[in-house]
Amino acid sequence: MKKSKTFLMLLAISFCTGMNSVQAQDIPIPEAPQTAAVTKAAESQFMVVGLTTFGFVNQTTTNTLGGLKSTDKYNSLGDADRFEFSPMFLWRHGDNLLLEFEPSFDGTNIGVNWADISYYAAPNLIIRGGYFVLPFGIYNKRLAAGWINKLTSDPIGMDVAGTDFGVEIEGGLPLGSMKLSYDISLTNGQQLNNDGTINGVGITAIGNGKTVCGRIGFLPMSNSSLEIGVSGLMGSLANPNNMNYNNPMSTMYAVDLNYVKNIKAIQLNIKGQYNISTVNAQSYISPIDSTKTYSFTNTTTSAFGQISLRPAQSKNKVLKNLELAFRYVDYVTPQNSTWGQNYSEEDIALDYWLSWRTVLKAGYEIIKTDGTSSVALSGTQGSTSINRLIIQFSTEF
Repeated sequence: MKKSKTFLMLLAISFCTGMNSVQAQDIPIPEAPQTAAVTKAAESQFMVVGLTTFGFVNQTTTNTLGGLKSTDKYNSLGDADRFEFSPMFLWRHGDNLLLEFEPSFDGTNIGVNWADISYYAAPNLIIRGGYFVLPFGIYNKRLAAGWINKLTSDPIGMDVAGTDFGVEIEGGLPLGSMKLSYDISLTNGQQLNNDGTINGVGITAIGNGKTVCGRIGFLPMSNSSLEIGVSGLMGSLANPNNMNYNNPMSTMYAVDLNYVKNIKAIQLNIKGQYNISTVNAQSYISPIDSTKTYSFTNTTTSAFGQISLRPAQSKNKVLKNLELAFRYVDYVTPQNSTWGQNYSEEDIALDYWLSWRTVLKAGYEIIKTDGTSSVALSGTQGSTSINRLIIQFSTEF
């Protein structure tokens, strides 16, 4: 699961006395604690923050193929797909340098979410290098942490750009009563696999190709309650298996929306993102006959839209901590590829906020998948439906 850096970046920015973050924010709730740190120039300081998510899942899966149905049921304490324990280590050196390192345990393996160093060059400019989440869309970088995500799962397809090694510049600018944020990176990039899927090349680049990625966010209202973002990614794709590809390139675009508004006692929160990812036309070797090739339109789209309501201004101490959230997810991978599918998901959750950074969620998910993979390539075109109940606890520490 990818983590959001929203709160951690706020901590880091105040920690380093750097620039103010420019993004649409949830409107503060009365009695939410406020903290401030006073530091002296040239001090070195160490800080540990992080997050954890734990839950229970009860799931029923029904597969239909050729008119035959099969059903599988299971439940799990721990919810292996969503369990996470991720401490984050921050080391500030002087007023301008910040080191971030976040390992993560998912119940089976220990990995690294990001490890980078940031230089606060000016009030509106941060220069970063290392291993970081690419600035593509709003979800993967700012909304994915369990204590920020108002639903019990991540929307599929939002991590299309992923995490990579490279350099990044980030900041914000005032535009009269409006604001603008920018985030641009240059990274090692991605590789094209034998089936047309793509993934990152890691720390050792293959060839000279690099990926450029960036997002610009516009906050047109003086209170920063609305943010509209546009993102783009472009780069050549590495060819690790020396396939007979024709200058493979990847192009991605995204638009996102973040709106927070208090309507009397109710806080309205709307978020959404749409992605489209394309790999230029290529011929792939058939998985069932290596003497033949096949091709398909290699375009993938993914989108989510969510709305939540919370009576944050209610005088009732229990009611004001409840939040009702709904999300719709749509994910379409290339038809006639070996991994083609049409995927849709409807999620609903009732959240209870124990504090401004600790939440207990009860969610229900309905997922439907129709396979569109190529039968000629031994693919299947059956359907799958999943009904899932999740109880989840998430906190930032």
